[in-house]
Amino acid sequence: MGRDTDRLVVVGAGIAGVSVVGAARLAGFEGEVVLLGEEPELPYRRPPVSKEVVRGEKGADDIRIRKADWYEAQRVHLRTGERVAAIDVEAHRVTLASGEELDYGSLVLATGGRARTLEAITAPDAPGVRTLRDLADVDGVLEALRPGGRLVVVGAGLIGSEIAASARELGAEVTLLEAAASPLQHLLPPDLGALCAELHTTHGTDLQLGVEVTAIVAGDDGETVVEAADGRRWSAPVVVVAVGMAPNGELAAAAGLAVERGAVVVDDHGRTSAPDVYAAGDVVLRPSVLRGGPERVEHWQGAQNHGTAVGRNVAGQDAAFDEVPWCWSDQYGHTLQVTGWPAAAHELVVRGSLEARDFTAFLLDDGVLRGAVSIGRPAEVRVARQAIGAKARPDVSALDTTDDLAAALQAT
Repeated sequence: MGRDTDRLVVVGAGIAGVSVVGAARLAGFEGEVVLLGEEPELPYRRPPVSKEVVRGEKGADDIRIRKADWYEAQRVHLRTGERVAAIDVEAHRVTLASGEELDYGSLVLATGGRARTLEAITAPDAPGVRTLRDLADVDGVLEALRPGGRLVVVGAGLIGSEIAASARELGAEVTLLEAAASPLQHLLPPDLGALCAELHTTHGTDLQLGVEVTAIVAGDDGETVVEAADGRRWSAPVVVVAVGMAPNGELAAAAGLAVERGAVVVDDHGRTSAPDVYAAGDVVLRPSVLRGGPERVEHWQGAQNHGTAVGRNVAGQDAAFDEVPWCWSDQYGHTLQVTGWPAAAHELVVRGSLEARDFTAFLLDDGVLRGAVSIGRPAEVRVARQAIGAKARPDVSALDTTDDLAAALQAT
């Protein structure tokens, strides 16, 4: 089969991949579109998996990115349960695990990432070790998520905190282990980290900080035991490991594309080091003028918007991409929103009340607004995000008092 210059092949059917094909069609791409998803599921939104889905509030059909008829209407050939085994960038061809070959004119890698594991310290016979990222993972934790159920969560980042909150809401006993001195320490200054810790403890979660996990082994009566360097041990039928995400860059690396830290290197248009090959979403390492260097963002909206920009570029538009990241996390009935690049070393200015859990916290680096964290004030987060993108130097004295927040944030 010769090279098909009118075929767009997208590998990965998460939000980035679906956004690519939708944007390409909207921008006028008229060739054949093939969307390959490794999971057997119709593409779905991942954020609800650790929240509404495990709590039983939503089922798989409630979290679909698009309904099945949308793909037909957009003339997208969606193929689920298909794994790509290899890419030949010179021949412009992908080979599926089945042996089938597909030629492409343009290829987009939207392979996302996978939950990191602790294989090096987990005994092979430890029975209850789980991760929670995909729909297929849900059944493995449901038994523990019930009144009287017990589980240990390793990692108090956004996902680990959401799992703990969901389990507590369902009446399970939860032990949450974190290596740092507070939850989200890499992201939040001490005052906000302490607030997150208080959220856990006031809702009955056994939060243990400064825990260096050294082993996860099989215990008695089918339990799984987590061991720490200081000799402490915790056990439960289920241990959920929530220690971040690893990008699925292996396929790109094997094809000879530039890959750093496991992520596919792209320019500001999503182009990789190979002709006619793009990458989008969580798997990419992309330049950011706003941040001042390359970055990899693992947030839902970032993957969606980056996929949209890449889809437009595949269709022939000129859509450079560089945006201020934004994400949210639902925990114990509160929605925590984070935008920009907050860091523990930044100056902290709080508008509202941490104690009442009704605030927006602004984080500044040498006077420049670099991030914002909020509970209960979504409109203020939107204003802050715009100001972060403008590299504003706000009037710090007015941030916690003014009625015209936009004006205070834009002051220089």
